[in-house]
Amino acid sequence: MSKKSVLFVCLGNICRSPAAEAIFRDMVAKEKLIELFHIDSAGTSGHHAGERADARMIKTAAHRGIDVTSISRQFVSEDFKRFDYIIVMDDSNYQNVISLDPQGEYGHKVSKMTDYSSGKFASYDKVPDPYWGGEDGFDLVLDLLTDASEGLLANLK
Repeated sequence: MSKKSVLFVCLGNICRSPAAEAIFRDMVAKEKLIELFHIDSAGTSGHHAGERADARMIKTAAHRGIDVTSISRQFVSEDFKRFDYIIVMDDSNYQNVISLDPQGEYGHKVSKMTDYSSGKFASYDKVPDPYWGGEDGFDLVLDLLTDASEGLLANLK
């Protein structure tokens, strides 16, 4: 398997995409494939650039043994060239990312995280933003991301 680069994208890069990055990185490491991947995350908004992930996401992920360490950054058009796979969390993120590709050269690289979901999570068409909700929203997001990450990894292997 050749080295693959994967970028997870949400709105602010402080909840969903940093958690997806951490979960996928953990999964890849457990499979002893970490040297075959470059994994990162970004947000379509730069509002939180330079910040750590939301403390609630860090805490909820830590309870599952997942260490969320990324620092928020904004998605930039150069990411289309740097990454083989750009995985977005919802339709709004998809539209925001695609809008940075006016020539339509890179659309084949962009997919939704839920495209890789299975089982009880197959009916979800987005990973909901837990930012404005309660603690249970963070657990749901982690469940969805874990399931979809398994599907993504299986697809990439």
